[in-house]
Amino acid sequence: MCPMPGEPNRGGQTAVAPKGSPARVTLHLGPFPSKTNLTAPYPRSPSKVDPNNPPWPAFRGYLKHSFAHVTMGVRLPTMLGKAIDDASCTLNEQSSEDLKIDLANCLERMDQLLIDLRGNAKLRPLIDDDEADVALWNKEIAMYFQGKDFMNAPWLFAEAYKFRRLHECFSVSKYWKDYDVFYRQKCDSFARSAEAVFELSMRFAEPFKHATNLSDAEKIEADRLTFLELTQVCLWGNSTDLALLTNVTEEQFKSLQSAGADHLAATEKNILGGRIDFVLDNAGFELYCDCVYADFLIQSGLAKQIRFHGKRYPWFVSDVTKKDWEWLLNTMVHDRIFPDATEVERGSLRRLGNRWKQYERDGKWVYEQHPFWCTGYTFWDLHSEAPDLFLHLSHSDLVFFKGDLNHRKLTYDCHAPASTPFDVAIGPMASAAGAPRICSLRTIKSDVVVGFGEDGDVIAKKLDDEEPGWKISGKYAVVLLSEGRPGEKVHSA
Repeated sequence: MCPMPGEPNRGGQTAVAPKGSPARVTLHLGPFPSKTNLTAPYPRSPSKVDPNNPPWPAFRGYLKHSFAHVTMGVRLPTMLGKAIDDASCTLNEQSSEDLKIDLANCLERMDQLLIDLRGNAKLRPLIDDDEADVALWNKEIAMYFQGKDFMNAPWLFAEAYKFRRLHECFSVSKYWKDYDVFYRQKCDSFARSAEAVFELSMRFAEPFKHATNLSDAEKIEADRLTFLELTQVCLWGNSTDLALLTNVTEEQFKSLQSAGADHLAATEKNILGGRIDFVLDNAGFELYCDCVYADFLIQSGLAKQIRFHGKRYPWFVSDVTKKDWEWLLNTMVHDRIFPDATEVERGSLRRLGNRWKQYERDGKWVYEQHPFWCTGYTFWDLHSEAPDLFLHLSHSDLVFFKGDLNHRKLTYDCHAPASTPFDVAIGPMASAAGAPRICSLRTIKSDVVVGFGEDGDVIAKKLDDEEPGWKISGKYAVVLLSEGRPGEKVHSA
């Protein structure tokens, strides 16, 4: 109620009405935040979350001094330039005029993509190239990204869109639909990891067995230690060398192992001798490490079947495709890329490769490639946009999501506090009925960081102060678990 002239107002002052004018009223906004203390309510409620508005603020390329800005403005154009060099090299190797003309047209489309990327062009719809994901892409662009450009769309979507446009450069061609501009460097990364490759093959070529005269308790402990060790190998495999991180001290590495010990032990308990899924990350040496790990899971009886999920076409430079999968197994059996290897080393790699190929023939290992993995959607939308895939994953006893990109898609790649629990950060992938148990094995290489525990914000702040750039150094890693809601009936979104 407003004070009458002559009465004290809430501030204790007397309201006086000048002669001939209405009384002035002072509004007191005590219950409301001041203008200098306005903050948006985060996380957003589920009904307000969409691809352009993640639960917490999105990382966007226009934010200077961010890794998103460096990636969109420098790293992606540089990578695309190298891809153009690769295609140009292939063009020069061709003798057929038809092949040359067709590939030259692909190069023209790549040149235009580079112009669009450097010029921060608007995101146009995709051309219908008969890929199964075109409708999902164009639906998402129409609903959420009309008028958006490479820099003001969320970084994750813009980066994925760039790789989809790169695929389009070849998918609309006549002869080069399946060309992989990254294939040479993926193969080369494995060839350059010879020392680490043979360190693993020499140790695990022979079928796993316990030492004689071990008690049952000692056998269980031996299995546990091997499981923990190979989980670490799988976690750090994308460092492309078992020396792993050459600038990390032994003390730091032990600290990392200690930080993940509880999660690793919990992971082992959740493997019930059934089906395990790997949503793969990088080809080459990392895929090799994944397979060494999967081999142990089969031999130890922790899993009876393992399903590997790769990409339908070249994606984010080094992601696994069916061609990469076949190349690895066949190269192991018919090695000619390690000229300095001994016959003993070659033999160990051959035995390992033959055993893995037998797993495929027996149906113990299955390679799959669903179109959803190469869309712009995060995994928060997997349940609604790819219900068949969600239902398929719900039948797994444990799903490993490998690497940084899969982690970004799980967590919506947004600025969530480091203390945010993992099952909160991954939304429907933890909360939807039938959501499988999930383990994220991630070397931290980008800004999103969650699951650090109650003191996570303090830990992250300390690292920010003492070690700027720690989020993109690849020096730290996390093993995060979600129990999901396995066994519950999956409902249509």
